[in-house]
Amino acid sequence: MATMYYDDDADLSLLEGKKVAIIGYGIQGGAQSLCLRDSGIEVLVAEVPGTPNYERAVADGWEIMDTAEAAKAADLIQILTQDHVQARVYQEFIAPNLQEGNGLIFSHGFNITFHQILPPPTVDVFMIAPKGPGALVRDMYLKEVGVPSLIAVHQDYTGQAKQLALAYAKAIRATRAGVVETTFNEETETDLFGEQVVLCGGVSELIQSGFDVLVEAGYQPEIAYFEVLHELKLIVDLIWKGGLQGMRNGVSDTATYGDLTRGPRIVTEETRDEMRAILAEIQTGEFAKEWILENMVGRPVFRTLMKQAEETELEDVGKELREMMPWLKDKV
Repeated sequence: MATMYYDDDADLSLLEGKKVAIIGYGIQGGAQSLCLRDSGIEVLVAEVPGTPNYERAVADGWEIMDTAEAAKAADLIQILTQDHVQARVYQEFIAPNLQEGNGLIFSHGFNITFHQILPPPTVDVFMIAPKGPGALVRDMYLKEVGVPSLIAVHQDYTGQAKQLALAYAKAIRATRAGVVETTFNEETETDLFGEQVVLCGGVSELIQSGFDVLVEAGYQPEIAYFEVLHELKLIVDLIWKGGLQGMRNGVSDTATYGDLTRGPRIVTEETRDEMRAILAEIQTGEFAKEWILENMVGRPVFRTLMKQAEETELEDVGKELREMMPWLKDKV
């Protein structure tokens, strides 16, 4: 069983007198910065001038610093830029300004796990990974609830890395909900696997394939869209609140019987074998190498596949139908 930590396990006073630099004011950066500030932590925000994130940070009341300046002034440096730029940002702006006893913080372990960032042995390296988007992290902080999070320690130079991780988690109120201890490798590998096999890759392909099969059989594309994509949110919300059985108890018996008897015909042992192959690609670093090289050469495969995905009948029909749903515009 996983080791769990809560408010009583964390000492916020460990962050007193420490400056925390947030590198990147994006989805997580904005939320974590505001939560830390409201918890009395001194926060330094670094963002690229002229970007939407920079303008948002200014609107939130921050005096923006450049990354090198923030890294040099900080005791703890939380790197919240996108995975594919973290190594360059670290090498150019953070590494030259690291001091003995500093702490490097991550919310995803990709660059540590796959050795794109190699910290010196004289700093702490740890992770606080909220299991929710930035907007939820901020909302739950304001409601004094918190979002469950993961912590991990990759390097403990000061002997306080785990305690600092818990203090940071408490500062964003994650310990109100509960914090699960993991490792950088476990967080990274399971995160990539979930995205590729279920949450993004698996679901996207199921939707597209289901749509194609119905349209090929002569059904109206609009009806197919409603049945395989639009209604998915209803099902996911039920799963999110009550697990798979909660969903089954919330739909018709006809739907539940179809789920239990037909689902295993879609996800077969052959499918599971392919899942295992994808997991192996993640574990060996094959996927990471592929993605790093893809970014190095300007993302030709990524751009081509995105263009192809944008030009499907499913997307065209969806755009038209979503115009019938004005309530969606407030949530995008």
